[in-house]
Amino acid sequence: MNIQHHLMDETLMAYAAGDLDQATSYLVATHLALCPTCRASADLADDIGGGLIEDVEPVVMDSVSFGNVLERLDAPGSTAELPRAAHVGDNPILPEPLRSIVGGDVDAIKWRRIGPGVHQMRFDDIDGTSSIRLLKIAAGSSVLEHGHNGEELTMVLTGGFDDGDQSFTRGDIEIADQDTVHQPVAMQGEDCICLAMTTGPLKFFDIFGKVAQPFFRI
Repeated sequence: MNIQHHLMDETLMAYAAGDLDQATSYLVATHLALCPTCRASADLADDIGGGLIEDVEPVVMDSVSFGNVLERLDAPGSTAELPRAAHVGDNPILPEPLRSIVGGDVDAIKWRRIGPGVHQMRFDDIDGTSSIRLLKIAAGSSVLEHGHNGEELTMVLTGGFDDGDQSFTRGDIEIADQDTVHQPVAMQGEDCICLAMTTGPLKFFDIFGKVAQPFFRI
């Protein structure tokens, strides 16, 4: 595996600091399970953050501030840990933590057809404003041309796709934003399975995409 397209340093630093929402954290952790380059960068950011905390002078908190901290600790979901990338000891298609939230490897995915040659599985119990889903694009097929109302991070899990003059295979991350309009095409020979995170709904230009969007929540 030769990963060519990586996460941005800002994303890795935010992940190490615990500043990402749950959907983005799952995608980052899944990528780190496969990418030693980004894993080393995330570990470095973690070490730098730990060093900065050690250098902070302790201060005395008044009773009101201390009470606010206790309130936040008792708030629902405040004790939940962000997903961390696991060591990969075997060769599943879905690395952890993705395999755990799916309930197995690719044979456990509950696909729903959303277009010709395209299926998805949404994760609707993820907290936060971003959404995350698995996509399966049949070999040689494409998704509809679309733009973005936010950021989209797409990670290839198996197979690959071409987008313009760039190609993405297992472990690669494609980053799209509000200036991106594209139509990725799955490579020939093998279905492409991806993990995609979006911070806003996609922007479709043809009637099929506009009609299907509210039903499939893409």
